[in-house]
Amino acid sequence: MDPTVAITGATSGIGRAVAEAFVDEGAFVAVSGRDGDAVDRAVAALNEGGGDGDDPAGVAWGARVDVRDEFDLERFFEGVAREAGPIDVVFANAAVFHGGPGERPIDETSYTDYDDTMRTNARGVFATVSEAVPHLAEDARVVVPSGGVARESRPGMGAYAVSKAAAEAVARGFAADLSATVGVVDPGLVATDLTGKERARDPESVAPLFVWAATEAPAEELNGERLGLREWKAATR
Repeated sequence: MDPTVAITGATSGIGRAVAEAFVDEGAFVAVSGRDGDAVDRAVAALNEGGGDGDDPAGVAWGARVDVRDEFDLERFFEGVAREAGPIDVVFANAAVFHGGPGERPIDETSYTDYDDTMRTNARGVFATVSEAVPHLAEDARVVVPSGGVARESRPGMGAYAVSKAAAEAVARGFAADLSATVGVVDPGLVATDLTGKERARDPESVAPLFVWAATEAPAEELNGERLGLREWKAATR
């Protein structure tokens, strides 16, 4: 049976690339984002090459969701379950970075930016998983993206680095307490609107890593742990 996949922050960057990869694999993909018009455009583009409209496999569905609002998430996951049944994969991808990477020292971060970053990137992961739980399939997996800034001090990363460390801790907490598999995936430096790095990997090049982690990686290696490019390449070479 093809999986049902729910993705937050799916209108651009890694989220959009992972959505495309799952549609190509024949999944039913539920996409979400803060901009409702962008969600509609993403769904339309994903469905151009998707399923036949009668079978949920290989098609996309979407809704406007702000992960800072748990009621948005509650409605989103209820909608996914109505459209396609129990959810096999949750990709808690939505995140923000106020300012440019390397340009936001934490001692210059405003309380407003700090609070919004933590509410989106850390509390947003907590709310995403919490609201997904009632709708998860028996062998569901939850994937939380992260990066080196979550565990290595780097100048100018401000509240973003703090929020990613917190998001990893949230994932480990759910891994300990849920029967579902919950883990962190680190794709390395990827060129997105958040990073703005010209020499980073394209989101499309790392999308298969997330698909692998969510569907094929040994559950015991993902649950409460962090998988990255090295593990993916070793397993798929």
